[in-house]
Amino acid sequence: MRIGSVEFEKRGRIAIVTLDEPAKLNAISLGIREGVTESLRRLQADDDIRVGILTGRGEKAFCAGADIGTFPATPEQARSFISDVLPVLEAPERCRKPLIAAVNGIAFGGGFELAIACDFILASERARFGVPEIQLGLLPGFALLRLHEIVGRPKAKELSMLGEPIDASEAVRLGIALRMVAHDNLLEEAVAFAERIASKPQMAVQMAKSFFNRGLGGDDMRYAIDAFPFLFQTEDVKEGVAAFRSKRKPQFK
Repeated sequence: MRIGSVEFEKRGRIAIVTLDEPAKLNAISLGIREGVTESLRRLQADDDIRVGILTGRGEKAFCAGADIGTFPATPEQARSFISDVLPVLEAPERCRKPLIAAVNGIAFGGGFELAIACDFILASERARFGVPEIQLGLLPGFALLRLHEIVGRPKAKELSMLGEPIDASEAVRLGIALRMVAHDNLLEEAVAFAERIASKPQMAVQMAKSFFNRGLGGDDMRYAIDAFPFLFQTEDVKEGVAAFRSKRKPQFK
């Protein structure tokens, strides 16, 4: 079943949600946002489904992050943009059922944030993770609120301030990904892991997720929505976005 730009497949007790715009590296378009939101709603409402898997179509990308072609140009547009996007990125946290991100390629920016919002990440050996927003004169929104809880403050600062990607083995070492698997076996491994979780008492599984995720999604989300637009007032953002679109190195001043 296709929902927006997402393929939703029910496979027994498992639902597989596939971001399906490979030509755009599954960037977070309106179709992807609509598809993720509705797919997770269906997954949660279906009592037969116990575990969900989120993955990307194609060989290159899980999700490359924001669609720069539709990027906001003003602080007002930026606030509207982040208000629309943040609820999608945090939706895996809010889903009461466990979710596994099967990261098949690059997971940058919003794609990285969507993955860490899931309960587990299984990473293909080809996967790469990063928050490259600094290259546009920006900072990540959701990851700025969550990343330090996973990797610690110094490493979170390094990743955010440099914007350099890490590979799958480093993601496992840092605790971002649960484990690395062979690329061709990624979905098979994710389904097998999902089936193991699905075989456990579901009330206890869902309570465990709720317990470990307690306190998430409060005032910090409002802060991100309010603070993010201020960066769009800087000349560095204009230069960063223009350089990205022109495929040249930015000259920040």
